[in-house]
Amino acid sequence: MANYDPNNIFARILRGEIPCKKVYETQHALAFHDINPLAPVHVLVIPKGAYADFDHFTAAASAEEQADYTKAIGDTARLVGAAEGGYRLVSNCGVNANQEVPHLHMHIFGGRQLGRMLKREGE
Repeated sequence: MANYDPNNIFARILRGEIPCKKVYETQHALAFHDINPLAPVHVLVIPKGAYADFDHFTAAASAEEQADYTKAIGDTARLVGAAEGGYRLVSNCGVNANQEVPHLHMHIFGGRQLGRMLKREGE
């Protein structure tokens, strides 16, 4: 999915064209509340660079961007209180993972028991 669309919703948020409920920001990352939360805590963390997915990010982002983004995810989880009871990180990468927006984004879910990571096939 390394085809980056510069008009995706997250790129538009980064350009200030669409508002967000910001939680945390660094030189290379922005964290904000999901507009359709699936858990009591549901925050998205995106890199500020134009990276379509995690594969693209790890292949093309600088070491500084990668370190800053990774630290921003942990800092955000602590800031929103998710680290206390535990949290789940999800980043869908590509078609088979059902990635909906072609801009790398990490979901932080927390605030309740989240259940199994995935259902087994046939469940």
